[in-house]
Amino acid sequence: MTVFYNILGNNLVANVTNFTVWFAITFWVFIETQSVFATGMIAGIYLIMTAASGIPFGGLVDHNSKRLVMLGSSVVSFGFYAAAFAVHQLAPEGSLKDVASVWLWAFILLVMIGVIAGNIRSIALPTLVTLMIPEDRRDKANGLVGMVSGIGFLTTSVISGFLVAWGGMFATLLFALGLTALAFAHMLFLRIDETAAAKTDGDPAEQTGPKRIDISGTIKVVGAVPGLFALIIFACLNNFLGGIFMALLDAYGLSLVSVQMWGLTFGVLSTAFIISGLIIAKTGLGKNPLRTLLLVNLITWGVCVLFPLQHSFWLLAGGCFVWMLLGPYAEAAEHTTLQKVVPFERQGRVFGFAQSIEQAASPLTAFLIGPLTQFVVIPFMTDGWGARTIGGWFGTGAPRGMALVFVVAGLLGLIVTIIAFNSKYYRQLSAAYANSKNDDDDDSGGAVPVTA
Repeated sequence: MTVFYNILGNNLVANVTNFTVWFAITFWVFIETQSVFATGMIAGIYLIMTAASGIPFGGLVDHNSKRLVMLGSSVVSFGFYAAAFAVHQLAPEGSLKDVASVWLWAFILLVMIGVIAGNIRSIALPTLVTLMIPEDRRDKANGLVGMVSGIGFLTTSVISGFLVAWGGMFATLLFALGLTALAFAHMLFLRIDETAAAKTDGDPAEQTGPKRIDISGTIKVVGAVPGLFALIIFACLNNFLGGIFMALLDAYGLSLVSVQMWGLTFGVLSTAFIISGLIIAKTGLGKNPLRTLLLVNLITWGVCVLFPLQHSFWLLAGGCFVWMLLGPYAEAAEHTTLQKVVPFERQGRVFGFAQSIEQAASPLTAFLIGPLTQFVVIPFMTDGWGARTIGGWFGTGAPRGMALVFVVAGLLGLIVTIIAFNSKYYRQLSAAYANSKNDDDDDSGGAVPVTA
């Protein structure tokens, strides 16, 4: 097995670990507190930390060995999971069930920092695709990356649901500590040839300048590619609406089925990630990945309008399956575009910058949508004007309030995507992608072939 595939496997273990913890604490907090507000805050904490860490993480990736930053990620995650485990054991009886408890929020914060430390891998991995994979096969490699994410989601949702039902956060954190140590140990034995990363012909300052975050330089690189800022802003608007689903989807699903069934459902549905990853690895994304990106957005937002129309587990499951099936196409399309139009020595910072900007709106959504749904929309659909007007066919009560929020988000997503499809920025970036020629087109820097 090549080093690239070993890296994918190592990231799979790390992703399973971190996302199991994230899913589990969301499930566990909702079960313990029955508070949509609390689950909304957890989503908000995750998103604001992701937005804040993207730029510094990108600088670390560009200025250090990719292997070293992945090892460091495991060390930091292990430390915070250990601290969270200590708080869990030392907290006074009942304090972790009280939404107003300092113990509960300290515990949540420690857990989420451990999860966020794993995000540096999501920035390092696409730069390794650029380093190790020939340009004409990167879209397929990005499909494999999406497949690994899908396998992670499949196992994560099943594991987290059963872990919470069986042993709560005690069992979850023991699981996380063990697998984090395993990922660290495996990475110690991997050797990545990063000599190609030393090539900085396009920017001599990268060799002699200070190793700093350099936001202005990164903005200059992004601005030099016509339409690239527009792509990042489009993803930001998508994530603004996506924050609604992060805040409410688990609570909505748990209103329909048990935590075990919800975890198992996500596990089954996550096979969609694997299916789409395999298809991308076989067929690629076509000549214009941006067109693929916008087409899948039209479909996914349309589905988000339809699945909440009735209080049905099967409609929810079908909508989530389509969403997961098309999600890797959008991510692979964005990564493939950036890998071609951005110089390699800047890719970590550009990926980190994009992550920060794209996630910047989501924390606001997640923080607002929990209390807004809890205190405004749910009463509106329980005994308010909404219940009296559309409740006869749409349904009433707390779950239907959440469903109404999903419908509105889907409609807004469709509008944003249609505007993007008809914009000059879409045409500009499509042309920039078609005309771009990376320095490594003739020298792949030790690239390894990727086949389906």
